Amino acid sequence: MVDGIAMHALVSAEPDAGRMPVVLVHGLGMSSRYMAPLAACLARDVPVFAPDLPGFGRSSDPPRALTVPGMAAALAGWMDAMRIGRATLVGNSLGCEVLVELGLQRPDLVERLVLQGPTPDPEHASPLRQISLFLLTSLFERPSIARVALVDYLRAGVWRYARTFRHMTRYRMAAGLPQIAVPALVVVGARDYLVPRAWAERMTRLLPQARLVTVPRAAHGMNYSHPREMRDAILPFLRAPPGATRPYRSRSAPGAAARGP
Repeated sequence: MVDGIAMHALVSAEPDAGRMPVVLVHGLGMSSRYMAPLAACLARDVPVFAPDLPGFGRSSDPPRALTVPGMAAALAGWMDAMRIGRATLVGNSLGCEVLVELGLQRPDLVERLVLQGPTPDPEHASPLRQISLFLLTSLFERPSIARVALVDYLRAGVWRYARTFRHMTRYRMAAGLPQIAVPALVVVGARDYLVPRAWAERMTRLLPQARLVTVPRAAHGMNYSHPREMRDAILPFLRAPPGATRPYRSRSAPGAAARGP
């Protein structure tokens, strides 16, 4: 329970003092089911946790749709309750905003960040444009993602989805990036038209310790549609020794491009 809200999570193993846990945070309207393919690929290497943010998946509903800072605070409360003292955090889309905000609120919980398919800068992408690009990108996802999304969207409801979308599109992630002192990896799919390459490159420059990786053939939901390729792209980063600084040497999926700012 976090402030009276029951939070559900997929858990591969109990926290292990000898291995840094990985926490996966889903995108808008989705749940831990959407992160499950990536979780399964990572579980043999690291302890994996995939929570449902309040109001989504099997977590209970807060009285109102949470803002990005509210979701970050809930995630911090859940990590405290689970006794996950510090973790590598992997977010998709809206989850990237939540993790950046978590890094600002509770830097003690963040060992390193993986920001996959980060939401576009709201100053350069209108909500209508984001919706149209989302529909285009969906053509390159695994077809079964539609069933997962439909169930999760129905569970969240139109009102909560719309209010959370509004909070997401108003959040100024770029303002907080220079304050994120931990190593970070920005990951985008070559077919993710929702995330402009200029924005991914700008994020990488704004983060003090960051590297950008592009995964061929993958789209916005590569954690679901291309989990093995995403695992291959991020695992060297996850295994990097504590305290390592950039530039990171990272092997991604075959043919992927990796570069620093």
